[in-house]
Amino acid sequence: MNGSRSGRGRRIVLWRHGQTAWNLERRFQGSTDIELTETGVAQARRAARLLASLKPDAIVASDLRRAVATAAELAAITGIGVVHDQGLRETYAGAWQGLTHEEIVERYGEQYAAWKRGEPVRRGGGELETEVADRAAPVVLGHAGKLPDDGTLVVVSHGGTIRTTIGRLLGLEAHHWEGLGGLTNCCWSVLGEGARGWRLLEHNAGTLPEPVLGDDT
Repeated sequence: MNGSRSGRGRRIVLWRHGQTAWNLERRFQGSTDIELTETGVAQARRAARLLASLKPDAIVASDLRRAVATAAELAAITGIGVVHDQGLRETYAGAWQGLTHEEIVERYGEQYAAWKRGEPVRRGGGELETEVADRAAPVVLGHAGKLPDDGTLVVVSHGGTIRTTIGRLLGLEAHHWEGLGGLTNCCWSVLGEGARGWRLLEHNAGTLPEPVLGDDT
């Protein structure tokens, strides 16, 4: 699934929310509505100051509190209203939600291993990663489609949802999505629109994107 051929030079910044208590505990959040820690708010505030300098045209965010609070920091600086969409929520993972990493491996070891191998797994009886992409990618593309030429969309979401959305927008097969590493709290990835669709320009970045100077532009 590629971006429209109109509106050359558009950019999508996919920004993960700040730190939560469950992140610190390595506890699987999924669609559980966990709020930011004080550190998470500070992370969002710092990142927002950087992202504001990109002069975004629009902000869309998950409706879970950790994403809402993160997006609010950028909205406060830019004056841009945030559109909240439940299609950008984190993967629903059923019985895994609320468990620590160690508990998941202990109780669902075979399921966890299959997921890490790239097999289609309903973790804890929840969503497939392709189903997450099915709901999230159209939201992102719909808002990107409204951007002016060279416009920038900031999407505030969750690590798993961002990874599956990037994989879908780049046209990668689902079993390759794990090859996109995870995002640190309040870091972001950047997709840019090129002649053949969307390209991954930055991944898990915590500083502003720099131009690529070399033979691969």
